Amino acid sequence: MVGIDEAGRGPLAGPLVVAGVVFPIGYFQKEINDSKQLSEKKREKLYDIIVEDALYYQIEIVEPKEIDASNIYACTKEAMGRIAQTLPAEAVLTDAMPLQMEKQVTSIIKGDARSISIAAASILAKVTRDRIMVEYDKVYPEYNFKKHKGYGTKEHLLALNTYGPCEIHRFSYTPVFKASQPKLDL
Repeated sequence: MVGIDEAGRGPLAGPLVVAGVVFPIGYFQKEINDSKQLSEKKREKLYDIIVEDALYYQIEIVEPKEIDASNIYACTKEAMGRIAQTLPAEAVLTDAMPLQMEKQVTSIIKGDARSISIAAASILAKVTRDRIMVEYDKVYPEYNFKKHKGYGTKEHLLALNTYGPCEIHRFSYTPVFKASQPKLDL
């Protein structure tokens, strides 16, 4: 069984990251939980444990340009579908994302709190995305991506309106689109 989850559907900048994890039957690790319930330090520690213990795992990165060309829902569904088709598992568990395919798919609301494989996928996705945003912070320090990871915080919106969007912003998202428009002096 493969558990699939994502990180980064809501941010104004950076990629969407989708991960899938297949554990051995009966696998248990008491610390694995929904990534949103864990500290950054705990997620980092668990990332290594998950990668070590998983039979298989896969991480898909969807760039902002792809998100703008399609939409976040379609991109999430496509990335989850690629993982579900690729990883060798008979059944697929997703965190509230319905998928249509030949494999048996179960979409579980709050799945990252109810399935260890979905929770593990949420950790891999979150840690991967956070690491990417810390690297982007070095390229675009004026946005302080290392702090808010591209989410629409007050600080990020202020930087967006001060400096305009950069190439990793999602131009199809309203605050970014508005910030990209020329300012009129009246």
